Amino acid sequence: METTSQQTYQSHGPAWLAVLFRTRNTTRTVDIALIVVRIALAWIFFVYGAQKLFGWFNGPGLDGTADFMANGAGLKPGKFFAVVSGLIEFGGAIALALGIVARLAGFALLVEMVMAMITTTWSQGLHQTTGVGYELNVALAALAVVVALLGAGRFSADAVVEQSLGTTGESSVP
Repeated sequence: METTSQQTYQSHGPAWLAVLFRTRNTTRTVDIALIVVRIALAWIFFVYGAQKLFGWFNGPGLDGTADFMANGAGLKPGKFFAVVSGLIEFGGAIALALGIVARLAGFALLVEMVMAMITTTWSQGLHQTTGVGYELNVALAALAVVVALLGAGRFSADAVVEQSLGTTGESSVP
């Protein structure tokens, strides 16, 4: 026999949808920590994405980023990877700030940081004194994993969606 939570998930949508928006029952301290992590990541990735896409904050803009992607990172076509990277960072920042589809945004930003390490910063080492090492990529990737695994917490749009699905975060769905 299914539990009430499982029946609720099934009656209001597919299980994967519930997993995407589930915020779990956590302590207030964990929820506050998740807000801090989300805001820090959103702030950083909003700037990175805006630099790539729009040239804001003294960034290279789409053409400059495309040139770097093609010639500096070896990702061709450069324009395609510039747009994808910029959208992941800018869109992920907005998603994290609002706490909507935070798990998906966290996972996307994790992949973005792994790609940045592989294509750009790995050859510089962990902590380069004359250039940029991959230490920031590691820190940002770790914070993105926190959001991908724990979700956005109770103080988020995901929590509102979860409530509208009629769930309580107590399902056996991972």
